[in-house]
Amino acid sequence: MPRLRVVHAAKFYPPARGGMETVIADLCNGTSSEWDVRVVAANERATTVCERVGSVDVIRAAALGSAASVPLCPTYPIHLWRHPSDCVVLHEPNPVAGSALFLRTPATRLVVWHHSDLLRPWWAPHTYGHVQRALYKRAACVIVSSPNLAKFSPIVQHARKVVVIPFGVQLERFKRLTPNQFALADQLKRTVAGPRVLFVGRFVYYKGAEVLIDAIAQSAGTLILAGDGPLEPSLRARAAARGIESRVMFAGRVTDEDLPAYYQAADVFVLPSVAKTEAFGVVQVEAMAAGLPVISTNLDTGVPWVNRDGLSGLVVAPGDAKALASALDRLNANPGLRARLAYGASTRAVELFSVERMIATFRAVIEQAVRAPEALVDSRQIGAEVA
Repeated sequence: MPRLRVVHAAKFYPPARGGMETVIADLCNGTSSEWDVRVVAANERATTVCERVGSVDVIRAAALGSAASVPLCPTYPIHLWRHPSDCVVLHEPNPVAGSALFLRTPATRLVVWHHSDLLRPWWAPHTYGHVQRALYKRAACVIVSSPNLAKFSPIVQHARKVVVIPFGVQLERFKRLTPNQFALADQLKRTVAGPRVLFVGRFVYYKGAEVLIDAIAQSAGTLILAGDGPLEPSLRARAAARGIESRVMFAGRVTDEDLPAYYQAADVFVLPSVAKTEAFGVVQVEAMAAGLPVISTNLDTGVPWVNRDGLSGLVVAPGDAKALASALDRLNANPGLRARLAYGASTRAVELFSVERMIATFRAVIEQAVRAPEALVDSRQIGAEVA
């Protein structure tokens, strides 16, 4: 049987950082030994680069700037169209790639991986949304990362078939520390007063870091903010206004090498997201792999499906600092509950969120989409678990 030719239409590709980028790289690297895999993505500079990254061909189309966070890459469609394939996987939201594939799809099959709904700018769902709906109806299937996204996303409802493939991470990376990581975790435990509450992510509107600062002001312990972003000045000012600047540690953007040590040094992980832009929360899985109980928010996305209330952590209303503080106090006051949730988090990570499971399921779905698309099973029709 001939090797499949699979093209991923991505927004960016590593070393560009981001959850979507990490997932795409894992999928490409995990299937490139069996398929001929190519990625077309935007560059972050005004030059086009064609390179071999491991066993994956990567084309980074020149970007002449950006508008509303969309890279302006006039040659992107040309690079996408000139490589016929058995399947093109469109990673959405991605207006440049989606518009190109709307005009012409140079593949036997189109598969869409819907990572999140497009919410900003406000007019995007009313303009590019028309293109999305047409593509989702045309695709052999639309992949989503959780049953919740299949149920609640308005754009996914237009898909002919929906397949759920949870995002996966390299679990062992967060379970077992290297000597240098162990030393860093030990240093954090010795120098940062507990209980240590960890947040990992960008300081942007939908992450809800300001709500977490307000909750810490009503609770005990030290908040470690691992990340950076445009809201950092306002977050620092908020901590000072609440009189807790000594209990809020701005760790900056933590390297991939050091990140597991931060999880291992923490007592609880919090993802306080306040908007549907947070479609899954991969950082929850990283924390769960490290054996941390998680506190997250009850969004109409995959976030509360990943972290199950009472099993792997606690789930509170988004934007409610008082409820978040109460959840922190509950874990601080009950070591037995904290230990039970930590065990449940670790177990759930192994059962559902390994990178190996994600790649194997993706491989099977693409093979079927190309060779026998009529046999694909719609997850919405088989009573998929929705939390």
